[in-house]
Amino acid sequence: MTEKPIVLVVSVSIIKGEEVLMIKENKSNVINKWNFPSGHIEIGEDIPYAAIREVKEETGLDVELTYTTGVYNFISSYQDQVIMFHFVGRVIGGSIYLEEDEIIDSAWVKVSELERANDDELRDPSAIKQIANCLVNKNYHPINVFHKQIK
Repeated sequence: MTEKPIVLVVSVSIIKGEEVLMIKENKSNVINKWNFPSGHIEIGEDIPYAAIREVKEETGLDVELTYTTGVYNFISSYQDQVIMFHFVGRVIGGSIYLEEDEIIDSAWVKVSELERANDDELRDPSAIKQIANCLVNKNYHPINVFHKQIK
């Protein structure tokens, strides 16, 4: 039996007041699914840097990471085991410019409404709703739990 590798990803909740930025994806298996800006960690890449890079690539926004809600382990819609490092951030520059081929829409959503969203509309509903619960309850951890990459 051939085992699939574990997929390492970063994800960011960009907060503005009581709202969070969600993006609608246009990737196979997840067409028209809402998600936080997120993506794969590249080989040798620092984890927080990967989160900042992915937000910039997918949304055009520059962010500062302020907290983390933690590390999540789940089976994705692609049936991959995913280890996801999720951050909370705020916009410090740029403007919304969506990655053309992979992102088709964006919306600011009340965090409290995200917990009640229809599962069929979310990329990985259990992970997104668990994160939404952390956001509503402000269950954050300091960003300094992530140490600089050892070279």
